[in-house]
Amino acid sequence: MSDARWIKCDRLQLQPDIERTLLNQELEYRAEPDLLRRVDEALDSIRPYLQADGGSVRLLDITRDMVVELELLGACGECPISEMTLRAGIEQTIKRAVPDVTRVEAVKSH
Repeated sequence: MSDARWIKCDRLQLQPDIERTLLNQELEYRAEPDLLRRVDEALDSIRPYLQADGGSVRLLDITRDMVVELELLGACGECPISEMTLRAGIEQTIKRAVPDVTRVEAVKSH
């Protein structure tokens, strides 16, 4: 179809207004305040250990797919074993407190 009202997207073709609606829904997603609070409380339980080594962590967002996005601060941002700390410590602590979380990712603050 070469109709200008359709936008080809891989194997799907969407009308521009439908595509715009889908993009807006994705952009408008915000995690529920209670979910953010529960994750932040889990982080509060491990922050003292991170701070003892000169680091910390800040909750940036939780995606629609239940991926927790964190910023590693201080020494945690430069530590060669920060990935191990993220997986074995931080991610496990969050998942115990909020089982719906699928994974935890370290991202740069925007």
